[in-house]
Amino acid sequence: MGQTITEKIFSKAAGKPVKAGDLVFARADRLMVPDVTIAQVFRDYERFEIGPLPNPDLLVLGFDHLGCGHTVKDAETLKLARAYARKYELPHFYDLGRNGIAHQLMVENGFVLPGQFVVGTDSHSTTYGALGAFACGVTAPEAAAILATGETWFVVPGSIRIELTGALPKGVYCKDAALALVNLLGCDKSAAYKAVEVVGSGVQALSIDDRLTICNMIAETGAKSGIIAADAKTREYLRSRTKSAYETAESDPDARYEADWQIRLDQLEPLAAEPPLTENTRPARELSGVKIDHILLGSCTNGRLSDLRVAARMLKGKKIADSVRMIVVPASQRIMREAVREGLVEIFLEAGALVESASCAACIGRHTGVLASGEIAVSTTNRNFIGRMGSRDSFVYLVSPATAAASALEGRITDPRPYLEGE
Repeated sequence: MGQTITEKIFSKAAGKPVKAGDLVFARADRLMVPDVTIAQVFRDYERFEIGPLPNPDLLVLGFDHLGCGHTVKDAETLKLARAYARKYELPHFYDLGRNGIAHQLMVENGFVLPGQFVVGTDSHSTTYGALGAFACGVTAPEAAAILATGETWFVVPGSIRIELTGALPKGVYCKDAALALVNLLGCDKSAAYKAVEVVGSGVQALSIDDRLTICNMIAETGAKSGIIAADAKTREYLRSRTKSAYETAESDPDARYEADWQIRLDQLEPLAAEPPLTENTRPARELSGVKIDHILLGSCTNGRLSDLRVAARMLKGKKIADSVRMIVVPASQRIMREAVREGLVEIFLEAGALVESASCAACIGRHTGVLASGEIAVSTTNRNFIGRMGSRDSFVYLVSPATAAASALEGRITDPRPYLEGE
């Protein structure tokens, strides 16, 4: 019996052949820790009384969840994170000014390579699987153990195969495909603690940004990881980001899967996930009567340059509805700089939107666009749980950047396709 790509990467990380269900100790190639967990990780690490980090290069620290520090408590947390970064002389520390959402920093700076075993103290670390790596979230104590020993234990997850066929129709974007995938697998149901492997001819037409969106949203199914085997697009993406050598992996033809599903991209239409679960997916056109108060364009799901371009193209020369407010938050400072150079920021400002510095923003209900009671938002983020973006009495609908832009113009949930006619 052959191995899946996940079993192959685990075998390399464990130093021996393994299969799904095996309990193993796996060595991490990279560890990501965002601002909200830095202090806890290092407090746990210092209990080992080891002293200096055995491998400081392993760790990547990013400021994202807390933004610039909008409360005294958050400012104290950031202060402590900076102190740890200085104490341990960390080479990959992204403070304000060169920061961004940690997941974006990981991929745009070449910290993730195909065939690697990568973990982070955030559930959306699944994002990195888009580059052909095994990637998952871990707890702060597990991260501390990895800092001390380089490894921690895992049960090798079984794999689910999702085949994408066809191509996305005009006006339909990868976020719509990601929402369809979550709807197919459900939340914490068939994919719980599984490795979701996305394959098929439909993948070849997807950009790396698209693949990052899919693997990011796979976390919403309860899966341990999402993964897409590296190909020519992956190698081209990495060429300008790293000079490190890497070995790609792919599943054997006779690899065993616990389930096999198919999504026809050419049959999809613009979707929206109704609160309070990401699996509650419906066509956006069926929700056209839902009036909204707030639009958030950003996050580790859809805050990349390609996402901003889609929305800016639709907003250019237009004004958002008077009844709504729109906040645009690039996923990193690098993306912000490019958005300025391309004139995207000017388009957003002329349309009446607010453009903020790189951060997680209101995706976690901590800062920059938090919702009040009774307010309704459309958001390009990844979660719409009760209280996710602020008040427990607010409501969040998850959509693509195109649907977010169209909804901003209309003041209600809107199918973006009419705005794209003639392009």
